[in-house]
Amino acid sequence: MREYHVRICERPRVKLPRPTRQYFCGEQYFRHKLPLDRSSMTRWRGRIGPEKLELLLAQTLAVAMRTDAVTPQAFERVTLDTTVQTKAVAHPTDSHLTMRGIELLNRLAKKHNIPLRQSFLRVGRRAKRDVSRLIHSRGHKQAMRWVRKMRTWLGRLDRDIGRKIAGNAALEAAFSVARERVARVLTQKAGDANKLYALHAPEVECIAKGKARIRYEFGVKTSIAVTNARTAGGQFIIGCQALPGSPYDGHTLTGQIAQVERLTGVSVERAYVDRGYRGHKHAGKAQVYIAHSRGIMSPTIKRELRRRNAIEPIIGHTKSDGLLERNHLAGATGDAINAILVAAGHNMRLLIAWLAALWHALITALLSASQPKRIAV
Repeated sequence: MREYHVRICERPRVKLPRPTRQYFCGEQYFRHKLPLDRSSMTRWRGRIGPEKLELLLAQTLAVAMRTDAVTPQAFERVTLDTTVQTKAVAHPTDSHLTMRGIELLNRLAKKHNIPLRQSFLRVGRRAKRDVSRLIHSRGHKQAMRWVRKMRTWLGRLDRDIGRKIAGNAALEAAFSVARERVARVLTQKAGDANKLYALHAPEVECIAKGKARIRYEFGVKTSIAVTNARTAGGQFIIGCQALPGSPYDGHTLTGQIAQVERLTGVSVERAYVDRGYRGHKHAGKAQVYIAHSRGIMSPTIKRELRRRNAIEPIIGHTKSDGLLERNHLAGATGDAINAILVAAGHNMRLLIAWLAALWHALITALLSASQPKRIAV
């Protein structure tokens, strides 16, 4: 049976479940192809959007309350912080962006049967390799000469294509996006704002978070809200949203609290943040407490302020266990969708662990009750 399954399902890069697994998953007939295509998930996410996907995150919180993994009182006191949702892009060096522009224009020219005077692919790859070899050694000036040559080649290729598609409205429309992004790569300088860091993802931003190991991260700022107290089921994420434009942390506070109240149905009484939120001017009902603030006399608030640091491991879990560290979804809408799905996935992992612990405790209690009691003689 296994040889028959392998023979009929032998396709490149396609691995189907075995017939027995398909049967136990509810299938009535053996499938010779995957039940779902990757592009179908893309269209599904596009139809739903980040606004409706918030219902998925709200449903995980509702299940947590029904199973006593978290209490509604835990939603009244929250901890907020921001991080960077990095995009799945290569480090945007000048040589890399220039070479990607050459490859993009050549790919489009080949697709539309446009003969080029010179492709610059061979010399561009060689120049990029030499730049990588020389840029961090004594050959820095020579590496920068190669970079200037690569920019010259990209400009020549762009002008050659522009001459050959002039007057053809269909070809001009096909090359408009690529040529606009190539023009941005050619004209941007080191100190410019709103630079292009990836040809396939123009929404990527450069964010400096002051880390010693990573000076800059490329993606979008993301706000995360968790419960301040550790509940029976763990610390659940009760709010998560992407923040394009890299806004100041204090300006994101009101919107994040509003999302928490919308998802949980509970009004936030206290919000604990770090010193990056100073000067927030939040006008809502929730009281905002900033870390390392003086003059706080309440021991409860002092204890809950010390609990503020517990959000850092949660952010680490979203990046290591989830996909917040390397987002593969396209566009600004993909950033918003990925942030919500990461939060929902974190809550689902906590729920699975909580339900497994409950099941283990129930089985242990049943087994201990079924065993006969021994009477000491």
